[in-house]
Amino acid sequence: MALAVGNTYAQRYALIDMEYILKRIPAYESANKQLESFSQQWQNEVDKEVETVDAMYKKYQTDLTFLAGDEKTKRENEIVAKENAIQELRNKYFGAQGELFKKQEELIKPIQNDIYEAVKAVSTESGYAIVIDRASATSIIFASPGIDISDQVLSRLGY
Repeated sequence: MALAVGNTYAQRYALIDMEYILKRIPAYESANKQLESFSQQWQNEVDKEVETVDAMYKKYQTDLTFLAGDEKTKRENEIVAKENAIQELRNKYFGAQGELFKKQEELIKPIQNDIYEAVKAVSTESGYAIVIDRASATSIIFASPGIDISDQVLSRLGY
């Protein structure tokens, strides 16, 4: 009787390796390349603006001895305004709700949702109570390969 009660409360666990799964999905690699391309393009734009403000500052330093009070203040304000514009540009592209975040949501989120649905289906069919991602679970020291369902998830996804 005690054995029967113990089995009733036993939970079945499984592991997945999200890195392993993602590396085997061509759409994910393609999405990452697109994100890198956008990121590089936007970083180049920011870098050009930084070069411009650096040139403005160097010219200001060179002309400093010849500048009157009002002209000096005007140039300082122009430099500060340009630096603020650069920070806004960085936030626009790379901020928490910036263009890069939006592109990640557009390109990566559907893939992650498909993986989640496949994990959910496999775990429901097999009776797993918990599925842990071994790629992000740093406290897992050892896990039997027999409880890794990554290949089953990939199979469910058609890979």
